[in-house]
Amino acid sequence: MTTDAKFSYRGGNADLFGCRRAAEVVLSGPSRTGKSMAACEYLNLLCRTYDGTQALIVRKTRESLTRSGLITLRSRITLGTASWYGDTEWRYGNGSVIAAVGMNEPTRIMSSEYDVVYVQEATELTESDWEYLTTRLSGNHLPFRQIVGDCNPQGPTHWILKRAQAGKLKMLDTRHEDNPALFASSGDMTAFGAEYIAKLDNLTGVRYQRLRLGLWVAAEGMVFDEFDRDVHLRNAEDVFGAGHTTPPPDWRRFWGIDFGYTHPLVWQAWAQDPETGTLVRYAELYHTKWLVERCANEIGAWMKRNDEDFPAAIICDHDAEDRATFQQKMGVPTIPAKKSVSPGIQSVKQRLANQARLRSNGIVLVRDCGIAIDSELADSKQPTCTEEEMELYIWRDGVKDSEPVKANDDGADTMRYVTMFVDKGAIWTPEQHAAYARGDDLHGPEWGDAEPAAAGNSDAAAKEQQYLAEVEALQAAQMRGLVGR
Repeated sequence: MTTDAKFSYRGGNADLFGCRRAAEVVLSGPSRTGKSMAACEYLNLLCRTYDGTQALIVRKTRESLTRSGLITLRSRITLGTASWYGDTEWRYGNGSVIAAVGMNEPTRIMSSEYDVVYVQEATELTESDWEYLTTRLSGNHLPFRQIVGDCNPQGPTHWILKRAQAGKLKMLDTRHEDNPALFASSGDMTAFGAEYIAKLDNLTGVRYQRLRLGLWVAAEGMVFDEFDRDVHLRNAEDVFGAGHTTPPPDWRRFWGIDFGYTHPLVWQAWAQDPETGTLVRYAELYHTKWLVERCANEIGAWMKRNDEDFPAAIICDHDAEDRATFQQKMGVPTIPAKKSVSPGIQSVKQRLANQARLRSNGIVLVRDCGIAIDSELADSKQPTCTEEEMELYIWRDGVKDSEPVKANDDGADTMRYVTMFVDKGAIWTPEQHAAYARGDDLHGPEWGDAEPAAAGNSDAAAKEQQYLAEVEALQAAQMRGLVGR
């Protein structure tokens, strides 16, 4: 079916235009099969055909929608008489409207009645979010009312797949061959298609199965099998309050850093809720091929934008050169991380479980909190943030509690450093810190999986607390001298 001379719709994408009896429809398929293009054109066609149609395009957050669906509408769809109005909606000459809203703007959603709703990246929503949107389908400008979504496949227990299996929604499968940008009408790959499919063919494991083959599968042997997107991923304002993207001033802050260049350098800003004890990651830099100096500049700019002070502690990977560069650039000391893998993993797993069961002493990752986007990682379909690692970080040979595979773990390692610091008192004693500064051999139980000295030694615990207090005081003094730099 062709609806626009610039683009020919095929397969499941074409089926959407004739699928008007189903109240709930989801376009499912691997990466870049043309799903979003088809859904946007579908809204446009309805608005141009039926006078006064009230349509809504929505994503989990308005920020993510601005970077995706709105670009598709503006640059790829022929909207005819529609014009962009007030940075919030398209208005057509026949009275039809396409409003653009994030789920983090509930008052805007509740203020209108819609004929059709399109949810981009529907897997980001909870089933409750989806059902909430269906309650807004009360318009009368179309001969039907409908909610449409698109998504890449996720795990086999995801609510979208379960809802389809239960007959509550109709799932339309799409393939790469459905996208004319990848495959010509003859069935041959285009030049761009050959390049893009080659990238997908280089993926492995669950990402290959989902993004190349379009299968709803889970990774076998997930290290963090307690991770649940509906529980552990939250919008900033749901955690900190409406209009706030950073924690209240009285929440204690921590930074974690895992240095890298070919592999991502990961910097994370964390805060601990003083009432629940939950750790919240509220900002992140996840980037390859940036020198430490540039990353420090990005972090400094983020601090100024958000009026952020230095944290109580900066817990770093051990790379001596990168750590020294970061300290010199930022002007504050850092604490070498206790890199004990097994205790660190268990600390993270316990907090993930606590968040699901108790909503206290847990762990939460704020959505869309990256301070820079690594386009190379995104283009190659590699993780671009810690939450995208969580389902890919696996035990070697799928054997639980064995040894994790050293891949897709840069954000996970950084998270582990912070939780070890908070939960295990895992800072180095002054003696250990001095040994590190001298370049002494750091191998041995006192640097590995052993519990920190404070665990059974009150004198050592007192020294560690004194050391931490000195670090915090020094950072506070440095901050006062750096404000406005």
